[in-house]
Amino acid sequence: MRLSRLIGAGTALLVGLAFVPTASAQVLGLPVYNSGVPHGIGIYGNVGFPNADYGKGTAFGATGRVGLGFLGASATVATYNPQGSGPSITSVGGTADIKVFGGPLVPLSVTLQGGLGYWKTPAQLGGGVAVDQKTWHAPIGLGIALSIPNPVLAIKPWIAPRVDIVHASIPGASNTDTHFGISGGVEFNLLSGIGAQLAYDWMKNGSVKPGVFEAGLHYTIRVPGL
Repeated sequence: MRLSRLIGAGTALLVGLAFVPTASAQVLGLPVYNSGVPHGIGIYGNVGFPNADYGKGTAFGATGRVGLGFLGASATVATYNPQGSGPSITSVGGTADIKVFGGPLVPLSVTLQGGLGYWKTPAQLGGGVAVDQKTWHAPIGLGIALSIPNPVLAIKPWIAPRVDIVHASIPGASNTDTHFGISGGVEFNLLSGIGAQLAYDWMKNGSVKPGVFEAGLHYTIRVPGL
């Protein structure tokens, strides 16, 4: 019985891992965002539109970001509703950011970022036993951003190559994969702190190339001296 259960668990995991390539984002349905360390406190609202390899559907998320000098951090919660009749999936994630190049008078910045995301998706063991597949996603990479000042509207394009580490497990079996990913986008910021963002995330996993486009709005509270 134990052997057949493990075989069933391994088979279920392999089937479940068909979903793991969609983990090209920090949280499900949204890009890995690395536009640099923010100047103050930012609140972001995001809508994600994954491609067919990702699972299509729509994701909605909220992100809080904070920057303290050359250090930054973010926390995100998102709900992803893949195409079809499956249930919506809630995921959470966070990042830690260190600016390694750039300053107040230098428009170009380079940021080292490490992140961690987590979610659960339904899977089945042999015999039809329902379990949760737990997935951890750790993106590690660099963000390169260019701040283009303007009297009314500041523009910040950015690009962020990374290594994606994805670990998925169910009772009795687990799997860890490592892939290359890249995201990029542009922020538009008004002097009032109100802004908008666009981003796209792409990852290659064999013949599967999940991608997700994001659009959203944000508000930044600038902290003097940061």
